[in-house]
Amino acid sequence: MKNLLLSVAVLPLATIVHAECLPDYTGVTLTISTQNGPYVASALQTAAESWEAKTCGEVNLVEFPFGELYPKFLTGMSQQTGDFDVIGFIPAWVPDFAPYLSTMPAEMQQGEAWDDIHPVYRERLMSWGGEIKSATMDGDMHMLNFRSDLFEDEANKTAFMEQYGYDLAAPITWDQYYDIAEFFNESDAVNYGTAEAYARGGQQFWYFFSHAASYTNNPSNPGSMFFDPETMDAQINNEGWLRALEEYKRGLDFGPPGSLNNGSGDVRPLYAGGSVAMNLDWADSGILGATEGSIAGSVRTAMLPGSTQIWNHVTGEWDMFDEPVASPFLAFGGWQLAVPIDSKNQEAAWSYVAELTSPELSGAAIVTANTGVNPYRLSHYDNIENWLSIFTEEEARSYLSAQRASLDAPNVALDLRLPGFFSYTEILEIELSKALAGQVEPQEALNTIAAEWDELTDEFGRDSQLAAYRASMGLPPLN
Repeated sequence: MKNLLLSVAVLPLATIVHAECLPDYTGVTLTISTQNGPYVASALQTAAESWEAKTCGEVNLVEFPFGELYPKFLTGMSQQTGDFDVIGFIPAWVPDFAPYLSTMPAEMQQGEAWDDIHPVYRERLMSWGGEIKSATMDGDMHMLNFRSDLFEDEANKTAFMEQYGYDLAAPITWDQYYDIAEFFNESDAVNYGTAEAYARGGQQFWYFFSHAASYTNNPSNPGSMFFDPETMDAQINNEGWLRALEEYKRGLDFGPPGSLNNGSGDVRPLYAGGSVAMNLDWADSGILGATEGSIAGSVRTAMLPGSTQIWNHVTGEWDMFDEPVASPFLAFGGWQLAVPIDSKNQEAAWSYVAELTSPELSGAAIVTANTGVNPYRLSHYDNIENWLSIFTEEEARSYLSAQRASLDAPNVALDLRLPGFFSYTEILEIELSKALAGQVEPQEALNTIAAEWDELTDEFGRDSQLAAYRASMGLPPLN
C-alpha cells in the first residue's frame, strides 16, 4: 500500500514537469556550431540556455575559428555526416550551402515576428532559389563611427574651418573623410585620425568593398559593382575600383603604426579607447565605445561617405551627380542560422532558431556587449528605450538612425554572394595584401584579380555563375 501511494503521489509531479516542456524535446540533443566566441557564440549559448529551459532538450555548442567554418560545414553537409543540427555562418556562403540546407518551416514565415524583420534581410539575404534557407540573427553593415567630443569642440571646429574651409561634421564624401582624418592625425586632440582593417584574414576585403561601393555601385546599372551583369566579366579592375584601392591604402597614413596588421577586432578598441577620432566598422564599435571604452557619451554614428562621381562600366566614363550619392555597403550582411538537410532533429533545430531570433532574445542580445549581434528587426530600431541601458539618448538615436538610413538608402550596396565566394575572396586577399604593402602597384593588383576571377568564373561555369549573380543582386534572369 505504501508503494502504491508513493506512485500515485509521484505521478502528478511527473505530469507537471512534462507539461512544462513546450514543445517537448526531452531526449533531443542539438549540435550547434559557429565561430569561436565571444562574438556570435555567446548569443547562441544564451539562446541555448533559454531553449533548454523551455523544451527540456539539450544543446551542444561547438566552436571553430572563423577560417575553418566554411570547409568544415561544406564538407560535413556534402558528405551527409549529420554532424550539425544548426550552423551559424555568413550570407556569402549561402549559394554553396543552399543545396544542403532545409527550407524554413512555413509557420516561421508568417506572423508578427516574421514581418518584424527588415525587408532587406528577409527578402534578399535569407532567400536563395526562391526559398527561405536561412534566418538572419544579426544585421551587419559598415558604418562610420566618430567622437562627438572632438567634432563638437569649438577649438577643433575653428581650426578645421580655417584649414579646410568648411564645417567639421560627419563626412558625407570620402574627400571629407580624408580631410578630417588628416586634421585629427596632425592635431594634439587625439593620437590618430582614423582606423580601418587591413590585415589579410582580418576581414580586410569588406573594408575595401565599403570604399568601392561609392565609386562602382552605379544606380544607372544595377548589379554592376563586382561583375558585368550581362556577361559576368569581372569589373574589379576598372577606374572606380582603382580609386577605391588608392584611397583605402591612403588611410594607412592616418592610423597608428602597424595598421597594416590590424583586423576588425583591432579597430574597435582603438575607437572605443579614444585613440582615434573615427573608424570604419560594424555596429560593434558603438556598443564597445559606450560600454567598455573611455568615450562613453561621445559615441556617434553615420552612414558611410558617398561620392558625386560613380564609374559607369557601360560608357567607360565617370557619371557626375549634383549631390553626393550614398552607397552604404552591407558588409558581411550579418550572421545567419540554418538547419542542414542531414540533421536528424530538424523540427527541434528550427525551434531553437526561432527562439534565438525571437524579438525578445534578439532584443536583449543587441544591447549586450560582445555578442556580435546588431539590429535587424524593425522593433530593434524603433524601441529607443531598449538602448538607453547602454547609450545616452543622443548616442542611441545616432546609432540607430545611421543603420536604418543605410538599409533604406536607395543605392544601398549588397555584399557579394556567389558560388565559390571563398575562392574569389582568397584570390582578392592575396593581391590586395600585396598592393597595401607596396609590393605591387594598385592597378597591377586589380588586373591580376580580374584575370583570375574571370578564369574562376569559367571553371565554375559562366552561365550558371551569371544566373546566380543576377539573382543575388535582385535582377531578373536573362532571356
